[in-house]
Amino acid sequence: MEDGNHSDTSDTTVSDSTDTGKAFTNQGSLEKNFDCKVCGKTFVNSSNLRIHRNLHTGEKPFECEICGKSFNQRNHLAVHKRSHTGERPFRCEICGKSVVNSNSLKSHKRIHTGEKPYHCEMCGKSFNERSNLVKHINIHTGAKVHRCEVCGKSFMNSSNLKTHEKLHTGEKPYHCEICGKSFIQKSHLVLHNRSSHTGEKPYHCDICGKSFVIYSYLTNHKRIHKGKVQFQCETCGKSFTTNSQLVTHVQTHTGEKSYFCEICKKSFIQKCQLILHKRTHSGEKPYDCDVCGKSFSVNLYLKAHKRRHTGEKPFHCEICGKSFFDNSHLVSHKRVHTGEKPFHCEICGKSFFNNSHLISHKRVHTGEKPSHCDICGKYFYSSSNLARHKLLHMGKKEFRCEICGKTYVNNSDLKRHKRRHEGDKTFHCEICGKSFFDNSNLIVHVRTHTGERPYHCEICEKTFICKSDVNKHKRTHSKGKPLECEA
Repeated sequence: MEDGNHSDTSDTTVSDSTDTGKAFTNQGSLEKNFDCKVCGKTFVNSSNLRIHRNLHTGEKPFECEICGKSFNQRNHLAVHKRSHTGERPFRCEICGKSVVNSNSLKSHKRIHTGEKPYHCEMCGKSFNERSNLVKHINIHTGAKVHRCEVCGKSFMNSSNLKTHEKLHTGEKPYHCEICGKSFIQKSHLVLHNRSSHTGEKPYHCDICGKSFVIYSYLTNHKRIHKGKVQFQCETCGKSFTTNSQLVTHVQTHTGEKSYFCEICKKSFIQKCQLILHKRTHSGEKPYDCDVCGKSFSVNLYLKAHKRRHTGEKPFHCEICGKSFFDNSHLVSHKRVHTGEKPFHCEICGKSFFNNSHLISHKRVHTGEKPSHCDICGKYFYSSSNLARHKLLHMGKKEFRCEICGKTYVNNSDLKRHKRRHEGDKTFHCEICGKSFFDNSNLIVHVRTHTGERPYHCEICEKTFICKSDVNKHKRTHSKGKPLECEA
């Protein structure tokens, strides 16, 4: 019951305690005589009961005069106003980070202490915030009570629903002050600033020293050290450190591709893949190298490119010790040792170590040469071949053999040349045992056994085992000789 004679001032309630969801008093022995007639919850004073009633009625009497947003408690409005003023009066003495209220500071400090006081009674998992525990419990119950009125999709909590609704409205309220890019979520803006502008990685692994831009990345990384691989695919048995990685992986088995390009109708498993794909249509390359000015569609490509300026090759093959600028090149290289060639041409059956080589190879069948030299007009199957060709125009032969002094336009040609000095014939034919200085010569040689002749003359349809032979042959047509070729 509600008693008007009780004094509200006798109870020193800490109202800024939304993380725990409880009101703490310095008079713990006081009776809770104020009952909510809707849910039965009891309170020590009438003011707390009035605030609680607003949850049932939906009443939000405290309105922000700047943006019009309403709140059911005055202190919530006060904290909200700091998002407009930028005021962050609570500072962590460990790392210096500032936050808008005392509860956020308490939660933040638990990152440093490792304290996780909120425990799930179903699985025993612990959390540093009560709100995270509430979200987690919904995973067990399967409750998705928050429904989007536009598309009908349901969510476990209201914050995820609010974020989702912005996809329909197109609202992106968080703007980068440096480049002007906008984001739906504040966390996405923070991640963007650290990844693209500041390079800040404030979360450090105390085991190996590796740093990360957000705390969840650090948490996932630590599972590798602890050997905790909690999420396992029921189809193939592969394990993952996060559930999101498992969900993405499972789609490779189901073939589900939920994200579609409205321009070419191509579909993708992940939204980020669709975003990157759309840049192939728009030509957008938002990541610029501050050394040479070259632009990239993906920040990861920019990072790998910058290593070419610094010479850093952090990815090492444990078999032969060779180093690479990025991990994808290391993965492809390892297949040289294992012999794995997972990318197959459906036209001729030829297999390749990586997908880019397959794409270039397919152009041999289609005749497509999309890479064009703006100096001499010559066309090439791949951009890498064009890049090597352009060095011939520039006259740049920066790679010199220290034995004979001969120079080359790229390092791979120099390495191939050096094998001739060393007598190193590392590429062996498995059919007849003959050895070669480089792999390209071995490939051509193997065709003498298989009978494969992938290069053909468009004029007379004669076929050849290597490109140089078909080029020589074409000159017989251009010099006015008869179209019927000699056998």
